[in-house]
Amino acid sequence: MTYNKDSLKRMQLADALRNYPAPDATTSPRGGWARAIREALGMTQVQLGTRVGISRQSVQDLEKAEAKRRITLDSLDRLARAMGCRVVYALVPENGSLDDMRERQANVMAEELLKPADHSMKLEAQGVGANERARQRKSLAETLLRGSSRKLW
Repeated sequence: MTYNKDSLKRMQLADALRNYPAPDATTSPRGGWARAIREALGMTQVQLGTRVGISRQSVQDLEKAEAKRRITLDSLDRLARAMGCRVVYALVPENGSLDDMRERQANVMAEELLKPADHSMKLEAQGVGANERARQRKSLAETLLRGSSRKLW
């Protein structure tokens, strides 16, 4: 198998993403991670605020913002560092790998590209069987995957 620059990038990302749990495996605590960690450490909002250099009210506002998924990464990072933690940020594919996503997209696109010709052939009573149709879709999807990744989307 030949590897191009894009496939090597996908392989490296796949290796890095193996360290992260599946998207459904980890749900955020109801009040957000910052609040859960702070409370588990036995730290008050005043104490955390002092470590960050902000007021208790600002800590409370940031915790609420995180719980609503509206906090900036910079603010979350500042809170985390003040508690001796670090923010780990990643985009994890929901279903399978990046290659699986590309393959699904290529199949969707191949199906869309085959529809007009399939319709015309049926009108002329020259339609192909299900097995041949599946073979054509697979072949077209493979061609799309070998081409420019940008054309998949």
